[in-house]
Amino acid sequence: MKRGAGCERLVVVLGDQLDIDAPLIGGLDAKRDVVLMMEVVEESRHVPSHKQRTVLFLSAMRHFAEELRERGVRVRYIALDDPENTGSFDGEVTRAVGELSPKRMALTIPGEHRVHAMARGWGKTHDVDVEVMPDGHFLTSPEEFEEWAAGKKEIVMEFFYRWQRKRLGILVDDDGKPEGGAWNYDEENREAFKAAPRIKAPKQFKADAITREVIATAERVLPDLPGNVDAETWRWPVTRADAVAAFNDFIEHRLAKFGVYEDAMWTNVPFAYHSLMSAAMNLKLIGPREMWPRVVEAYRKGRVPLNSAEGFIRQIIGWREFIRGVYWREGPGYEKRNGLKQKGKLPWFYWTGETPMNCLRECIGQVREHGFGHHIQRLMVTGNFALIAGVHPKAVSDWYLGMYVDGVDWVTLPNTLGMSQHADGGVVGTKPYAASAKYIRRMSNYCDGCTFDPDKRTGEGACPFNTFYWDFLIRHRETFRGNHRMAMMLKNVDRMKEEERVAITVRGRELRKEMGIA
Repeated sequence: MKRGAGCERLVVVLGDQLDIDAPLIGGLDAKRDVVLMMEVVEESRHVPSHKQRTVLFLSAMRHFAEELRERGVRVRYIALDDPENTGSFDGEVTRAVGELSPKRMALTIPGEHRVHAMARGWGKTHDVDVEVMPDGHFLTSPEEFEEWAAGKKEIVMEFFYRWQRKRLGILVDDDGKPEGGAWNYDEENREAFKAAPRIKAPKQFKADAITREVIATAERVLPDLPGNVDAETWRWPVTRADAVAAFNDFIEHRLAKFGVYEDAMWTNVPFAYHSLMSAAMNLKLIGPREMWPRVVEAYRKGRVPLNSAEGFIRQIIGWREFIRGVYWREGPGYEKRNGLKQKGKLPWFYWTGETPMNCLRECIGQVREHGFGHHIQRLMVTGNFALIAGVHPKAVSDWYLGMYVDGVDWVTLPNTLGMSQHADGGVVGTKPYAASAKYIRRMSNYCDGCTFDPDKRTGEGACPFNTFYWDFLIRHRETFRGNHRMAMMLKNVDRMKEEERVAITVRGRELRKEMGIA
């Protein structure tokens, strides 16, 4: 659009709001509205953002802006290398208001408290009315979640999920009973690979001219960002059409075995049977309303088993919506919680992947290379290690927010600080997801040939996961004393000889110093 052309309403579209069917987009008036989209350095640096995450957001934004222009919408697009770019949302809104003199502003509610607070301030700063509209992408509004949660001593995802299934009529009979007689099939979905699996690789989307331009710009303007990016190996969908094609590929080639192997890990198998749809969903290129019926259809036609269909549906209508509900219910102060009072620094190798521990080298190296890790790699390897090592939960959640291509605050913060780091006092999870090397050996081949012995918790060659796991239980022994789900583990601590507890505590302290945690 031509600079200097005024408007009646300035419509702000953020990088994770690329929903062409959103009410705000559907209500655009080409004559009176101008859409403002902003690429700003601040959003890649308030936490260090993986190069692929940054490129994915910016490329998807540019493609979305082009689609709006094709529909006749006036778009004021601020590119990362615009010489007048102020580098911040506040700065670009101020510049747009000064040049366009809008009478009103509008935007969909941001997915981050920090940005939401900025948006609320724009009205006062610029003396204009700012309308913040609900996000219709989700199945459950914050108000509906609050109504469901009201009066409950504990909010449990499983019960929320059952409520979702009933009210949406998904895989339930006329009496509201679950298809197949069970609400979930977790017991069937915990198989490990017995050998290297042969899996058709997920559909890969070549970098087009726009994506290549973004990669070049990001490398020039933000050269110090972590992770790797290469136009020749680009894979992520950046348009709605790409997102739909990616989902079709998942249903056709991986959904059938997704359930049984959803927790499995294997060296040099970064994606396994997972969908890789979370980034496209979080950008709003594709939504749950169109996804779950496709999965049900595949099940009804006998193409996928119930355990896989239910397992995937639980993620997109249950866990994802539950986590968002928690984020808005707990409010801006949630990010400051540190229920276990852990104060350690994030180990340096979370940025480099350079560690003799095979499991962490594999999972962190995969994040550096692809900006991706599936839920067990996040929860039971990188997250578990940070938890039992005593790292500050905000340091962990900031790393997760920036280093994964699907990182958006509303989903990353409760998943990491709440579930992974158990720092929210038990809001998201009733027990910490702490485990020794035994779990990793059971669910992967990462322990094969590792420098460390997964059977030893003290002494030469003992696996740091084991040392830290028992050190964690010793350190937080009294904190978890009243948690019945921790009773068996604490009994094992109580049975230890005092000299072994001391040896574990001393070695744990040494390891924290060696890894730069202490």
